[in-house]
Amino acid sequence: MAPPAASRWLQTYYFARAAFSVAWVAAAFTIGKNSPPIAAVLLVAYPAWDAFANFVDARQSGGLSRNPPQALNVVVSVVTATAVAIALGHGMNAVLGVFGVWAGLSGLLQLATGLRRWKSLGGQWAMILSGAQSTLAAVFMFKDSFAPAAPSVTHVAPYAGFGAFYFLVSAVLLTVTLRRSGVSFESPDSIALP
Repeated sequence: MAPPAASRWLQTYYFARAAFSVAWVAAAFTIGKNSPPIAAVLLVAYPAWDAFANFVDARQSGGLSRNPPQALNVVVSVVTATAVAIALGHGMNAVLGVFGVWAGLSGLLQLATGLRRWKSLGGQWAMILSGAQSTLAAVFMFKDSFAPAAPSVTHVAPYAGFGAFYFLVSAVLLTVTLRRSGVSFESPDSIALP
């Protein structure tokens, strides 16, 4: 088992990722689906957040050089946020195609990260499953990007919703593991970020 500080960090990180995804899905289904400018902001913000989150997690977990899948995920997500911004000028089908490619790449990188952490940290089976499912979702999003009907921001929401579910499961599993080992949950404010 990893040191408690590493497990507490991941616990906080997974809860934060789940909370962001839930908020993103709620925004997509409420204000995003009726406001193209807000939908555009949401669509760029999602991969941008992923880049930021992976960067912070990699830094907290030994640095980017010690976490190559996450370092690459940062680059892929930054490129994706930029590509989404450009694709918005070409229509939602193009945006969904970009999201499909990103879901596949980031899913494989998340799968690699989960496998690397498997031996030392709890809760990784959910991250591994999430990475695999993300790769599968990529196929459907990319296929739907060629549909005659233009998709909307709500076509990306199920992908984000499943991500929230898996991050929440991982956070809860780590919470249980830490409690069994006698380590209590620390609020995000009590954990120093780099």
